[in-house]
Amino acid sequence: MSSPVPQVRSRMPRVAERAVERARLTVVPRTRGQAARMPFVALVTLVLLGGVVGLLLFNTSMQQSSFAATALEGQATTLAARQQSLEMDLDRLRDPQRIAAAAQQLGMVQACGPAFVRLGSGAVSGRPCAADGSVPFRITPPPPAKPAALDPAPTVVHVTAPPPVSAGDSGDTNGEAAGTGEGQGRNDHKNQQHLQQQQQQQQQTRR
Repeated sequence: MSSPVPQVRSRMPRVAERAVERARLTVVPRTRGQAARMPFVALVTLVLLGGVVGLLLFNTSMQQSSFAATALEGQATTLAARQQSLEMDLDRLRDPQRIAAAAQQLGMVQACGPAFVRLGSGAVSGRPCAADGSVPFRITPPPPAKPAALDPAPTVVHVTAPPPVSAGDSGDTNGEAAGTGEGQGRNDHKNQQHLQQQQQQQQQTRR
């Protein structure tokens, strides 16, 4: 059998060689792997797109609601005006004067005083009469009486006639009228001459 000492001695150089090889190795810094940025960018893009689309949908719904409210307001105004016109027509149809005129056109007459019969005693109270239309029925009410302050008594004023004009006075008045007529003729002639002079001056200035 061989002794273990030579085996140990033979292994020692090998272990030393391995130790030297390990000592020659250098430490290399680890490379940090960069995380992928595409998922984060895609997530942010999706969030922004979702916000923009939601905002557009919200604005669209708000505009549609405003349009619907405006249409409903116009419809309510139209219905209110129609209701008012129908109420006016109903009031016109309920007018007692219109009903009385329609009754007269149908040949109806005003009733007389009615009579009442008591069931217990059989007595008749009142004087019944047949409605023959002899009593006229007034539809329109009478006009109101005019106050006395607005209808005063008329005042009559007597005017005396002027005295007659004599022949001499008439001659003087004719002379005065003739004098005034001549003066007016002279004034008209002067005015015509003045207008002609102005027209001539205007023509000269235009030339």
